[in-house]
Amino acid sequence: MIRGLYKQPGGKLVGVSVRLSHARRMEDTHAVECHIDGDFFLDGDEDDTWRMLRSMETALERCASEHAGNPTAMQDAAAIAIEKTMLDHPDARIVGMDAQGIAIAFRRAIDGMTADGDSSAIPASSNGVHGRNYADSEVSRARRQDARRQESRSETDSDRSEYARRWRMLRPRIVHDTPRSPQEQMNVDAAWAREVAEGTREPTLRIWEWAAPAVVIGRFQSLEDEVNVRTAHSEGFQIVRRCTGGGAMFIEPGNTITYSLYAPLDFAHGMSIEESYKLCDHWLVEALRGLGLDVRFAGINDIATQHGKLGGAAQRRFAPVNGGPGAILHHVTLAYDIDAEKMTRVLNVSREKMSDKAVKSAVKRVDPMRSQTGMSRDEVVAWLVAAARRVTI
Repeated sequence: MIRGLYKQPGGKLVGVSVRLSHARRMEDTHAVECHIDGDFFLDGDEDDTWRMLRSMETALERCASEHAGNPTAMQDAAAIAIEKTMLDHPDARIVGMDAQGIAIAFRRAIDGMTADGDSSAIPASSNGVHGRNYADSEVSRARRQDARRQESRSETDSDRSEYARRWRMLRPRIVHDTPRSPQEQMNVDAAWAREVAEGTREPTLRIWEWAAPAVVIGRFQSLEDEVNVRTAHSEGFQIVRRCTGGGAMFIEPGNTITYSLYAPLDFAHGMSIEESYKLCDHWLVEALRGLGLDVRFAGINDIATQHGKLGGAAQRRFAPVNGGPGAILHHVTLAYDIDAEKMTRVLNVSREKMSDKAVKSAVKRVDPMRSQTGMSRDEVVAWLVAAARRVTI
């Protein structure tokens, strides 16, 4: 299979893998299988989100067959078909990626830009194609500008007041959990969210402790493309998949701080998905600022300082069960410290993923808290536990 990548400026990464039939003439060549993966988020009813994703893949296969030999028409048709598929699934939403971005990744896969499937050698603005250029269109330029505005927008005093009010009303139970294995952490996260969704568990904020090193990949990511599996296993890392979207996490127990919030759906009532991230992380940002860190939100789901990315969040909604309130599962992983050299051996970070970042290095984008706070990990965790309790008063 050939894989094409596209990183949406201010958004997420999508990969489209395509397996082509072999034919003597190009116009007789068509896709017999397409697969979409990436660190984007899908929000909505679980069954409907998967149906939407499968329908997108089927639409791409159909476009490749109907427009064999005409890649430009194929890309145009793919964008239209993906947009229609989204409209056909109103209860599901893709966050951090749009139809045009998926069409660009699809076209890159068809073109087979590089032998290793990494299209990042070709600038995103050119796509390496002729004819209509989605990444350079007026619509895409407007979306890039909107993404930059969203990334740079700080919360207003009114925002912070409303977030604080909702946290006081939520009054979650604070749990500093015992160490758990990576797979048990994934199981607990989904189980507690479902219990809140059915009304059998009170709102809870759980600060994790890890019992073993792990690589945690997002719900829609391709394992082989994101992780050097052999190296991860040889280095003692367990590989698990979480129930939310987003990117891969490199976990070493003494260097990582993770928390999950399990809250009823009403907690974010009336808010966009993007704003709900700021709401759910309000307590954390206030706590880190209390340590003297210049913390701000970046993009859809990152938490950063002026020095780089500090951590990332992921989120998923669970429908009401048996008359329950439904639930938001929101979790965050922060880098207290990091073995950067080891991380680059274990994780595969494409140049395409870094294409809209000012710093072209995943290592430089991660800014451990140890260097900024001068505190031990245990001291930082104790500070966060106390801060979580204060914000609910």
